[in-house]
Amino acid sequence: MPPRKDTDASVSVPCFYGAELRFQREQAGLTLEQLVEGSFRGLSFLSQIERGERGMPKDLAVHVDKKLGTNGFFERHCTAVQKARLGGYAEHFADVADMEPRAATIEDWAPLLIPGLLQTAPYARVIMRSAMPWSPAADIERMVKARLKRADVFKQEKPPKLWVTLDENVIRRRALPPDGMAELMEHITRVIEGTPSILQIVPATAGIHPFMMGMTRIMTFRDEAPLIYTEGLHSGQLIDYPPHVTRYRESYDLLRAAALPPEASLAMIDEAARGYRNEAQQEE
Repeated sequence: MPPRKDTDASVSVPCFYGAELRFQREQAGLTLEQLVEGSFRGLSFLSQIERGERGMPKDLAVHVDKKLGTNGFFERHCTAVQKARLGGYAEHFADVADMEPRAATIEDWAPLLIPGLLQTAPYARVIMRSAMPWSPAADIERMVKARLKRADVFKQEKPPKLWVTLDENVIRRRALPPDGMAELMEHITRVIEGTPSILQIVPATAGIHPFMMGMTRIMTFRDEAPLIYTEGLHSGQLIDYPPHVTRYRESYDLLRAAALPPEASLAMIDEAARGYRNEAQQEE
């Protein structure tokens, strides 16, 4: 059973909601195991909701109201709480963003885009604009600010250890003008060298490798079970089923075996930065 962590209900709307859930559960004399039984959700999932760390899906809110006799309280407010949690993040990513500061390790496989923790503002802006061309400029800027804010995890006393594996095409795809791409490459190098981080690149010559699929993240925690997060264009999925987590773990380890060593990977980033800088100078 996950260790109890007292939640300060004044911190945020989700924390208030979670504290109320714990209060109602304990008033009813139920353990986490008893409350979650029959909900098709895991024990750790409910525990994280009580701590204000994850949102309450509607089906679980209906289940909780029924078991606790709370007259629809949790169902009525679960959507409002979820909106309060977003803070500039896509709905499917909000839980992952909340977990980043608590993670012991974060391992990203990025076959298409630079991961958010390594992005610059111009890169984040152009990626968001391409995916959501009809969104108001103010919404795009709010999301860019939220994405860049995530890098504050590296300022913690015990920041998560980051291991990023990129496909080579990610650094070759010209999402920005040459000077912007050079800035992006240089930023990646600064983050990797200035934080507890490792970067590897799967070269274009690698051909078929063990992880021929979309963006995937593995997150481990000091006192919680590991999780997998996979993402598509407008959706994402958290996976905590242990056999599936193990299989993703094995595939990621095989992927790293197909990648260049960290030193060679950073050398490739530096080479790309110089190439983009030269192009920018020639265009002046």
